[in-house]
Amino acid sequence: MTTLTDEDFNRLYRFIQNNYGIDLSKKKQLIVSRLQQSLESNGYSSFADYVNDIVGGRRPDLVPPMLNKLTTNYTYFLREEAHFNFLRNTVLPELAQKHRNDRSLSIWSAGCSSGEEPYTISIYLKEYFGYDAGQWDTRILATDISQNVLNTAMNPTYQDEQLERIPAPWKTKYFQKRPDGTYTVSKEIRDNVIFRPFNLMEQIRFRRPFDLIFCRNVMIYFDQETKDALVNRFYNVTVPGGYLFIGHSEGLNKQTCPYKYLMPAIYQKK
Repeated sequence: MTTLTDEDFNRLYRFIQNNYGIDLSKKKQLIVSRLQQSLESNGYSSFADYVNDIVGGRRPDLVPPMLNKLTTNYTYFLREEAHFNFLRNTVLPELAQKHRNDRSLSIWSAGCSSGEEPYTISIYLKEYFGYDAGQWDTRILATDISQNVLNTAMNPTYQDEQLERIPAPWKTKYFQKRPDGTYTVSKEIRDNVIFRPFNLMEQIRFRRPFDLIFCRNVMIYFDQETKDALVNRFYNVTVPGGYLFIGHSEGLNKQTCPYKYLMPAIYQKK
């Protein structure tokens, strides 16, 4: 196995943290084990040359696959279902009343991974608005730093067991079974999600502020300073009364968080 010196490790993790917010300062062995194959497949005999090319900007093409290797894109339908109950019972009735004239919602799935989260939100929107759904613009912005997972999200394929949490009527209504036994998401649900690559360390300059931001199980990779700065950027692009949902395994700093805490992992801009 190729050796990663402390000097090269420090240069690499600082590059990743400064540019992408991901804190791997205590993950030296993870970096070595997960990048070993990448080094070999790209013709590197040492970590030193690999780190030099990445940090020096000579091989930007190596960065996306490196990030894919070092982060875990683990997600599934209806993950943390309490969030979706709150969405259905509280958030959507509020937004439907608030936007009864313009009939346009602004929802962002930030760090959407392979798409299960925004597709789940889209299904809840279709269920809530029912026959009137076509009269509303409920398209969801779904972003991720990894183009690979976005490609997977835009062309989804699921095994039967991956849909076991989906209620049977929804599975029939919103998923299509292929001849090989796998499933994909129905066109009406896919068309309601707009996938875009985006680095959460960048300034947020989307066309309009958001009624609701999902950023769940993403900030577990960030140190406190990076997390605080990102939450403030979210706050600045959230409409008054809008919501931020984070993962249940995450927590925000009570002293610095600008949002009002409502319940575990749910916050609101007052």
